[in-house]
Amino acid sequence: MPRVVHFEIYADEPDRALGFYTEVFGWTVQKAELPSGDYWFLTTGPDDEAGINGAIMPRPDPTAKTTNYVDVPSVDDYTAKIQAAGGTVATPKMSIPGLGYAAVCLDTEGNTFGLFEDDPSAQ
Repeated sequence: MPRVVHFEIYADEPDRALGFYTEVFGWTVQKAELPSGDYWFLTTGPDDEAGINGAIMPRPDPTAKTTNYVDVPSVDDYTAKIQAAGGTVATPKMSIPGLGYAAVCLDTEGNTFGLFEDDPSAQ
């Protein structure tokens, strides 16, 4: 069954947001070197405890809110299922080199959520 595996917090001032989350929750930060721009991975706790990790990135547009990503076996298959069920694709499938593929969708109520397909061979 697909589960939420990652979240993204969008920030107008990423350094301020990073400071907030590290100070309040003690989360650790690792800057990622991605061709798409600035991205900071957040580790929220040990792998052997319940919970998920996430990231902070610059807000892509003024309306962007926190996005939860659901792990799916195929972004293509699930975007088709989402559209058939009345949802829409907001950001089409994109490659995340060395990690996999992602897309951002809207449910029937206009809520944003992401899909993630694990594929270390992604270019």
